[in-house]
Amino acid sequence: MSMKPKELQELIEFINQTGLEEVKIETDKFKISVKRSPENVVSAQPIQQYTQQLPTPVQQQPVAQQQTAVTTPQTEAKKEETTPANTGNYITVKSPMIGTFYRSANPETPPFVNVGDAIKEEETICIIEAMKLFNEIESDVSGKIVKVLVENATPVEYDQPLFLIEPN
Repeated sequence: MSMKPKELQELIEFINQTGLEEVKIETDKFKISVKRSPENVVSAQPIQQYTQQLPTPVQQQPVAQQQTAVTTPQTEAKKEETTPANTGNYITVKSPMIGTFYRSANPETPPFVNVGDAIKEEETICIIEAMKLFNEIESDVSGKIVKVLVENATPVEYDQPLFLIEPN
């Protein structure tokens, strides 16, 4: 039994979501080691002397390329650009997972919150879709929404700033 490209992709997404630094899986047919580092090392080595080439879906990047696309220096620079340098006494709400950010439950309904809205602790402020699951993200504090840092229906990374809140 060998791992399929989709299974490798899911493994990499799981590692990103959990924050694990390294995962090693070994069976009698293959050995895989995934390690988070500045070089984005992803390696798979068969134990025997033969190599196995996995088919790549036509409209999808290879798994190793997807991993590097997630954490390139350019992505880090974009993240820094979207975070205001002087946040003062504001609290930054960060994404608890990798997924797609949505400001409302569906396209026909208004956003959960807008700039200037007063919010209460545990109030839903957005949704993040991850692996076909829609996760409601709640505020940890009461206060006022000062800035929305992410565009609707865009991908977000783990720990990426989403909102700035001025606490009460």
